[in-house]
Amino acid sequence: ACFVNLVEPGDKVLVCINGVFGNRMVENVERCGGEAIIVNNTWGEQTDLNVVEDTLKANPDIKILAFVHAETSTGVRNEAKALCELAKKYDCLSIVDAVTSLGGIELDVDGWSIDAIYSGSQKCLSCVPGISPVSFSERAVNVIQNRKTKVQSWFLDMNLIV
Repeated sequence: ACFVNLVEPGDKVLVCINGVFGNRMVENVERCGGEAIIVNNTWGEQTDLNVVEDTLKANPDIKILAFVHAETSTGVRNEAKALCELAKKYDCLSIVDAVTSLGGIELDVDGWSIDAIYSGSQKCLSCVPGISPVSFSERAVNVIQNRKTKVQSWFLDMNLIV
């Protein structure tokens, strides 16, 4: 729901990859018609904040910074607070995959100014699979409500409930 509501055709999204699920974020961006600007890191190592900042400086039209908080496939924990601060500094929205981290490690959605975050019930929450908690900041809701194009999935269109 985060990608289909926030990414429109032609939008640039910086995606940090250091495991399998970062690659899945790229798939989401491309399926929404966006352009993925990729920061590749060695699998199992944290996202290099300096490289992210250099990429944001070099691409001032990036709309969103997307990353996996805790990469299931490699066990690496990215510095979510610092990445969200960079997103805010460069006037980008942040999308955070918290599938592994929610309920397992510190996660301060409002305190870190996370704009869009999603998780799953089957990991640290140890609940039945199929429930997907999601949250959007006021800033993200404003972007959703002012899209130039329709959300491509009627079932996931947050305009129907915000």
